[in-house]
Amino acid sequence: MPKLFPLPSPLLQKTIFAAFVLLILFTPLLNSAMALGAGLVVGLLLGNPFKAHTGKISKYLLQAAVVGLGFGIDLYQVAETGLMGIVYTLASLAATMVIGLLLGKLFYTPPRLTHLVSSGTAICGGSAIAAVAPAIKANDQEISVALGIVFVLNAVALFVFPPIGQALGLSQEQFGIWAAIAIHDTSSVVGAATRFGDEALQIATTLKLTRALWIVPLVLISSLMFKDGKKKLSIPTFILLFVLASVISTFIPAMEIVSSSIVMLAKKGLLLSLFLIGANISLSALRAISPKPFWQGVILWLIISTSSLAIIYGLG
Repeated sequence: MPKLFPLPSPLLQKTIFAAFVLLILFTPLLNSAMALGAGLVVGLLLGNPFKAHTGKISKYLLQAAVVGLGFGIDLYQVAETGLMGIVYTLASLAATMVIGLLLGKLFYTPPRLTHLVSSGTAICGGSAIAAVAPAIKANDQEISVALGIVFVLNAVALFVFPPIGQALGLSQEQFGIWAAIAIHDTSSVVGAATRFGDEALQIATTLKLTRALWIVPLVLISSLMFKDGKKKLSIPTFILLFVLASVISTFIPAMEIVSSSIVMLAKKGLLLSLFLIGANISLSALRAISPKPFWQGVILWLIISTSSLAIIYGLG
């Protein structure tokens, strides 16, 4: 497979690869988008010297990271959102998945890619994509494209949501609810809500945790939707461990000592898995991607963000 320019020597390839891994593990320099981008640089320009192994490693590392993130969920805090929080999250999730499916048919996007983009928009961005991908047997290309779309829209939301909220005169509560529903990743929700106010931050964070728990039924439904033939539906082990992690973190007080460290390691694992996913992408695979999935993701996000804003603004 031809590259854009001659590949460096195998030793230099391995050195560069190792340098990126060390940057991800031991420095705060790379975020999710940058980790995926670094992987794409390796895969497309420099060559992945460990391609025979990184595909399997990224799969299991992704699942382990999802389990680790479960230690960051406090079920008591989730319960504080009450019935209204459950209604908001369930309604937005169902609407996003249905609209996403319809857009996928309109754009003729592959079903698994459509499902990943819709899942990331519906719940919590990269974490949802990471959880759903193994359940529907998505390939690295589909995962990479879905993550890329979500990361771009997250960056946009982080900067544009607070000014929009201020221009419309949204209350702290209104903005917190809107951010939790309409922004994909938890980090961007926290970033946008922080810029708006402390009360908005608390509401947005709590509601976002409620949305994160919907990963469990979403993965189960996704497994059923993409089940092969007559093969029996099996609950992915890592999802059961995700639930167990949240239960342990909530009901065993002693876990407070280590939970934050586990979550930190899980986030590092997620970054490393994103790097490995990017490193597995080839130039020929990238050329096969049409711009349709990106515009599909943009349209889906605009529909959900504007409609939820209209409802929240109207009820306020």
